[in-house]
Amino acid sequence: MDASTVVGILVVAGGAALMATGALRKGRAVRPLRPARARAAAERADFRVLLRAAGMAIASARDAAGHGEPIIVTVEDVMRLTVEHFGHTEVPREQAAAALRLQYERAACARDCVTDAFG
Repeated sequence: MDASTVVGILVVAGGAALMATGALRKGRAVRPLRPARARAAAERADFRVLLRAAGMAIASARDAAGHGEPIIVTVEDVMRLTVEHFGHTEVPREQAAAALRLQYERAACARDCVTDAFG
């Protein structure tokens, strides 16, 4: 056997070992470690969507309000935007209200907005 043949065999064997290791470890790297962790990540993602929808609802209500009129933002507006723009089928009212309350305070809406999220 020639030295180049031995080197070629070692390179092919090393490549095959790396490919086999990658194929075996791929599934573990993609899947979450625990179902509870996956649920928590999904809940955080859903709440971020609700926050975006609440911000959109506040912005559209501000655009729709006339000069000197109060800005009215409802929890139903947030729920509707979440379904229409983000494709969620069910939106819990309590979570939509919590997201609207948070965005309401972030956007300093207390001076010119009216909402039903606190009731």
